[in-house]
Amino acid sequence: MEKIYDVIVIGGGPAGMMVAGTAATRGRRVLLLEKNSNLGKKLLITGGGRCNLTNNKTEVRAMLSKYKGNDQFLFSAFTQFSVKDTLEFFNSRGVATKEENEGRIFPVSDSAKSIFDVLVKYMKNGEVEIKTGIEVNSILREDENFIIATKSNGIFISKACVLATGGISRPETGSTGEGFSWLKNLGHTIIENDFALVPIALFDDWAKKLGGVSLKNIKLTTFQNDQKQSSAKGDLMFTHFGVTGPLALNMSKEIGELLKYGKVTAEIDLFPSEDVGLIRKKIQELLASDPNKKLKNVLSNLIPATLCDALLKLSNINGETKNNLVSANDRKKLAILVKKIPLNVSHLLGANKAVISSGGVALTQVDFKTMQSRLIPNLYLVGDVLNIDRPSGGYSLQLCWTTGFVAGSNC
Repeated sequence: MEKIYDVIVIGGGPAGMMVAGTAATRGRRVLLLEKNSNLGKKLLITGGGRCNLTNNKTEVRAMLSKYKGNDQFLFSAFTQFSVKDTLEFFNSRGVATKEENEGRIFPVSDSAKSIFDVLVKYMKNGEVEIKTGIEVNSILREDENFIIATKSNGIFISKACVLATGGISRPETGSTGEGFSWLKNLGHTIIENDFALVPIALFDDWAKKLGGVSLKNIKLTTFQNDQKQSSAKGDLMFTHFGVTGPLALNMSKEIGELLKYGKVTAEIDLFPSEDVGLIRKKIQELLASDPNKKLKNVLSNLIPATLCDALLKLSNINGETKNNLVSANDRKKLAILVKKIPLNVSHLLGANKAVISSGGVALTQVDFKTMQSRLIPNLYLVGDVLNIDRPSGGYSLQLCWTTGFVAGSNC
């Protein structure tokens, strides 16, 4: 006779591991199926391997405001497992955490493996049965049970099934979107999938030569047809193809929409809290303090040294010029440029570079008090399979912890 599990979780990412561990602590007989040879492949590369596990918005309403109009759906889930609960969960299991800019929370170890190890131990303590290298082909509902058919490992049967298969971002980690086809077959509506947080490719060769250079607390403004579209502040990093970092990622979805209608440009403001007049004054004082030095050698006292050569070339100003010979017109050009460094957007990188994907199951088809499907009893949906946009900064993993805990508490 086939063994019947209480719960089968499909997907061994952060949400899936949280579900499995939580359900098992309630005495459920749990099987976790993962198609990769190891669990947590995407978790281990999040935050550059450092793992931005949440954001320090401990007031539920403040946290939910970051989920772009989906707060009415998420409120019930977040009151059951909030940011405070996440911090308590990991802190109480030996992971010390720290807060960085914009409320981002990281393990003090700066290693995603610290988070991964807690989840693995959580599942082990609950005696979760884990099978890796298992590729699921289909999910069928038969009488009161779920029949999980696999590619080469036969079938598995359970009373409840949890889909934690992710979206279609970073397909090399296993997020290839097959969960959506299973859900469609079970009658669910799937909102068209797109990439929500992706790096931005530029045409500008000078920017591509600055790979690895980071800018802190700047402003990025987008334009189309010379009309301002949006602005935001944050951190940016240049790469060999363009720009990435929290600011670029958070603006990428909107830039992707604009690209459908034509050319998109952007401007970097290195000093968003200061006007051009004040920058001109600072440049003048800087040059006057060392009149016989070369411009290129003192400009780094005002702007990042790694940017100096690029900005001098962009403004067509000779960096070899002695400070006392720099014209008023050149000083003005420099002041304007550091407030409006031009970028020409080429395209967004695709799924292989996406941090998360948008799109997924229509939220009206999910009961967020339990994370159960409103269409199929005992089918639970968590993490990236849900149609929820969010910015970078710990909000994606918090969604995994919250929905995973709630599903695990109810399945």
